Amino acid sequence: MTIVQVLLTVLDTVLGIGLLVLIFLHSGKDAGLSTAFGGSGGTFGGTGVVQKNLDRLTVAFAIAFFVVTIVLGFIV
Repeated sequence: MTIVQVLLTVLDTVLGIGLLVLIFLHSGKDAGLSTAFGGSGGTFGGTGVVQKNLDRLTVAFAIAFFVVTIVLGFIV
């Protein structure tokens, strides 16, 4: 394995774990794990803004994970 493959593999692993954590933080029908970190499950206290930013961050991680995985597929 070249150094690029190792770096991309490590990046892919970090992005995958980060994506899982971000998905678990989303509030679903029950408030989800986001209430464990200060969210109330409603839209009071700015949690609507927090959820919007969490959505954006999750999408960014998902796109980055997809791109790195495709690049790894072509390199390997």
